[in-house]
Amino acid sequence: MSDISASVVIAYHSGYGHTTRLAEAVHEGAASVSGVTVEMITVEEVSEEDWSRLDAADAIIFGSPTYMGTASPAFHTFAHDTAGRWSAQAWKDKIAAGFTTSGAMSGDKLNTLQYFTVLAAQHGMYWVNLDLLPGTEETDLNRIGGWLGAMAQCPGREGPEMMKKADLLTASHLGQRVAEHTLLLRRARALAA
Repeated sequence: MSDISASVVIAYHSGYGHTTRLAEAVHEGAASVSGVTVEMITVEEVSEEDWSRLDAADAIIFGSPTYMGTASPAFHTFAHDTAGRWSAQAWKDKIAAGFTTSGAMSGDKLNTLQYFTVLAAQHGMYWVNLDLLPGTEETDLNRIGGWLGAMAQCPGREGPEMMKKADLLTASHLGQRVAEHTLLLRRARALAA
């Protein structure tokens, strides 16, 4: 079973670079798992080749900043554009997860992650949550205390380089967790075949 491999695609939008940093951290975590290939796609520029990569992926991790209590307009457009794949059930039984960031500590990030889970459920995907207890210090993983996915916070006046290391490590942890669960599912399917 060691020859089983899996592919993960991170589909994200970033307005000012903060979500890109999170996507890179998710990528780093997922790529740390042997046998997993990881790609990043920005959803505002999805080509036919990108759609093919999403369709072929074993897992898709959604990412967006939280704007006005939900995912960004660019991400909503991407989600709308998946309707044909929904009707064909093209993403059914893939792994899914998500991450988001906002300027405020709450910023209604939970609503964005819930939006991602509903999108994944409509596609018949399996959601992987964040398996971390809430942090108690600024330097702890999951310092914001979310479970549906990775959350980050950075005041809008500060650039992406000022993001908290704990938030980036939390995103990396999510990427690793998704990669591990994707491989587990691939191995289980190989055994059942």
